[in-house]
Amino acid sequence: MAAAAGRAGLGLAGTGKVLGNSMEGMASPVWVRCLFTRSNIPDSVFQPRPGDHEKYGGNPEEPHKIHVITRIKSVIGRPYWEKKIIRDLGLDKAHQPRLHKNIPSVNSRLKVVKHLIRIQPLKLPHGLPTEEELSSTFLTSRGELIIKKRLKPVEQKKIEA
Repeated sequence: MAAAAGRAGLGLAGTGKVLGNSMEGMASPVWVRCLFTRSNIPDSVFQPRPGDHEKYGGNPEEPHKIHVITRIKSVIGRPYWEKKIIRDLGLDKAHQPRLHKNIPSVNSRLKVVKHLIRIQPLKLPHGLPTEEELSSTFLTSRGELIIKKRLKPVEQKKIEA
């Protein structure tokens, strides 16, 4: 009886007979599929907001080239397509930053999961690292690529008496 009342609320009363806990006459519950699809995401999610550039310190005329993306929320209980995007972006572990290009194909995927992640521009306070410095670089949680300067030993001069 409760199942019939639930279907009546969705405008689907009388589409099948209720026999115990199962439905007879419905091959697949089509109404369930339409409740949980990507097409129900409102278009306002994909439109840029005017205050975003001021809030995050970006310049729309000169966008940054690389995003530093960090997952800050869990994907437990989220829809399958959000879990797939998070997995494809390499954000399986929380609070582990990943680098991605600032291109439309990546940005469209980031907009779908923007409530689960933090996006920052890659900052280079010491400039681009050279080939030798690449092994001594690390990424901070603020999106800065820091070059750890290694000291080279100084050659000792002979003291002549």
